[in-house]
Amino acid sequence: VQLQAFGGGLVQAGGSLRLSCAASGRTFNMGWFRQAPGKEREFVAAISRNGYSTYYADFVKGRFTISRDNAKNTVYLQMNSLKPEDTAVYYCAADPRMVVPSKIINAYDYWGQGTLVTVSS
Repeated sequence: VQLQAFGGGLVQAGGSLRLSCAASGRTFNMGWFRQAPGKEREFVAAISRNGYSTYYADFVKGRFTISRDNAKNTVYLQMNSLKPEDTAVYYCAADPRMVVPSKIINAYDYWGQGTLVTVSS
């Protein structure tokens, strides 16, 4: 399984970005995580294989939306109302084992290379 994340960049506070993650291979539960400088990697959002179930970290609820297009093997993270504290490297990840999408890093076996999101104040 190969994952490639892209779509990061520099945006002003209050702006929007859409991240994409192109995946090869089978359809898995997918998640987005992020890691800010000097901090541990943290869960952002997850989506089930069929796209019907989604989960979010509390700090992005109402601002971020995860979605997927299985015909294109692509998962998206629409990020609105961005804040400077959203600045981080964002990673997509695939979970081939769990029935329900997980918020736990160790549930994800495959990771993309990360894409940097910088939000200026």
